[in-house]
Amino acid sequence: MSGTTSTARSAQATVPAGRRAIAFLQRYGILIIIALLMAGLTMLSDSFLTPRNLLNIVNQSAPLAIIACALTLVIIGGGFDLSAGAVFGVASVSAAWLAVNVDPMLGIVAGPLVGLLLGLVNGLIITGFNVHSFLATLASSMVFRGIAILITGGALIPVRMEEFAWLGRGRIGMVNIAVIVFVVFALAMMFLLNRTTFGRRVFAVGGNEEAAILSGVRTNLVKIATFGLTGFAAGLAGVIAVSRISMGQPQAGVGMELDAIAAVILGGTSIYGGKGAIWRSIAGVLLLALIGNGFNILNVNPFFKDLTTGLIIVVAVALSAGRKRR
Repeated sequence: MSGTTSTARSAQATVPAGRRAIAFLQRYGILIIIALLMAGLTMLSDSFLTPRNLLNIVNQSAPLAIIACALTLVIIGGGFDLSAGAVFGVASVSAAWLAVNVDPMLGIVAGPLVGLLLGLVNGLIITGFNVHSFLATLASSMVFRGIAILITGGALIPVRMEEFAWLGRGRIGMVNIAVIVFVVFALAMMFLLNRTTFGRRVFAVGGNEEAAILSGVRTNLVKIATFGLTGFAAGLAGVIAVSRISMGQPQAGVGMELDAIAAVILGGTSIYGGKGAIWRSIAGVLLLALIGNGFNILNVNPFFKDLTTGLIIVVAVALSAGRKRR
């Protein structure tokens, strides 16, 4: 009898410890995976863990990371934005056209503002017509992509001006200006989400919209604001990209929204809304970048990169669904 009692007690003692371990892995698993991946790539290639390669990874990931930071707010708020890539394209060609035909600085300023406007349009359609964000942004992405083609006539817009290229190519010391812009934007999004009333309302809307409405939260305004921020981020990322390659392309950003969503989900933000963090999404972007960089360094078939990324995303979604059921 005493043996049975002690066994039961030991089982009860191990359950909380197991749950704590699971909770720890759910919270910091993405960082553990990144650390293991970096360790593996360091052993497999001498060229991986070099300042030049690491800075290149961060620099190349900056536009995607900017979008992912803002998209985190949309997903925490219970929405989806499939138009970020198209907004990226419209903003980039708008910036390029204005830089060539009017003024380079005007192009840089106008890109994010164009993105903000398109994001607000998304939010107004979703809230005004009570359309699911998935369907609304899928439709708007087609419209926005058509607008990008109309602006350019389907042609490329070369932008070979130093006054425009500094944002994408300029450096302060060894650090690219694009990386500095990303860091500032990410810190601003973290502050907005974690330290303001607006951020608490985003969590409230995603966690339980009906309860948020009963609490006096103007949920439609919160949704419009989150989509506006994502549009602004996509516009800013588009300007960085076009100033980097000195070319406005109507098809720029195709599939970028899927990469951003994948990064947010990989980071552990719940696809059901109400839970998430900016740093998690940045970690998700870094993981995708490391996978891509590692496969390039090792000269592995790109097919296996997509296969690996897809499998990781499936596991992340499955874990998110499992947490929701519990």
